[in-house]
Amino acid sequence: MDLAVVAKEIKQDDLLQMYYYLRLTRTLEERITALYRQGRIMGGVYTSHGMEAIAVGYASALERDDVIAPYHRDMGAFLIRGITPGEVIAQYLGKRTGPTKGKDGNVHIGDLKRGVIGFVSHLADNLPVATGAALAFKLRGESRVVITNTGDGGTSRGDFHEALNFASVRKLPVVFFCNNNQYAYSTPLRLQMAIRDVVERAKAYAMPGEIVDGNDVAAVYLAAKRAIQRARSGDGPTFIEAKTMRMHGHSEHDSAKYVPRELLEEWKKKDPIMKAEQMLKQLGYADDATFREVDARVKQEVEAGVEFAEQSPLPEGREVLDGVFATEDEVQP
Repeated sequence: MDLAVVAKEIKQDDLLQMYYYLRLTRTLEERITALYRQGRIMGGVYTSHGMEAIAVGYASALERDDVIAPYHRDMGAFLIRGITPGEVIAQYLGKRTGPTKGKDGNVHIGDLKRGVIGFVSHLADNLPVATGAALAFKLRGESRVVITNTGDGGTSRGDFHEALNFASVRKLPVVFFCNNNQYAYSTPLRLQMAIRDVVERAKAYAMPGEIVDGNDVAAVYLAAKRAIQRARSGDGPTFIEAKTMRMHGHSEHDSAKYVPRELLEEWKKKDPIMKAEQMLKQLGYADDATFREVDARVKQEVEAGVEFAEQSPLPEGREVLDGVFATEDEVQP
């Protein structure tokens, strides 16, 4: 990313805040992975290691009343929308203090009061839901935008195409992101689709498309800003392909032996946190002391989150239906 453009378009404090969330995301997910290895988490653990810049970048570009419909590699977006490390860990531990109050696990997180539409495992099921929310905003005359995300494999499903088609026809205020992390579980991109770039799929719906470096948080932020402004002004949706690499397996139980080691070594050199640190140093916004301070801060926050989650109670059987059916004050996002 051109440093002159970054310096002109993004405030120093905003860049430092994005760096903080990059570090918080990675530290939190590494701690969750450690808990999983210790046998303290049941079920799967899905991380965004090596992809943190996408969720942090797009979520940082949103306004307070906007909404996200994320997927399982969007931890940074959850955190930016106000879901705390303690709540995330409580969710993984099945505690009452997690967003689903112990009714579900891992990153099946949602909270309409914080503008987070609940995530479900099947990609890209969240895209039509995001499109529906955008339709509601348009019908109500509200200046609000939805951002939703899926992986490259999710773009091969029918619900992806249905969502993009409807959103384009109705010029809805929604931004579609694709984390092109090269693999849909174990299927490489070349065996998923004949096109070179996923963004080419936007052409079928007369929708603007853009490719962005998914490991450059400033580039993602600016691309998201442009698309959000377009959506908010009534010009309809945009599709953004963020090119990145999944540095771990599909989940932590997956060793990803099907990924060539040399490919991972190549992408290690493009690590989003390393790139952010280089950018901040070159701009004169931070130095190694700054990075050490952030590291100490996020580690303290994550450990406080672990303590909170471990001390939280498990749900009781009588609570099984609490929050399952929406009440009137929970209907509108």
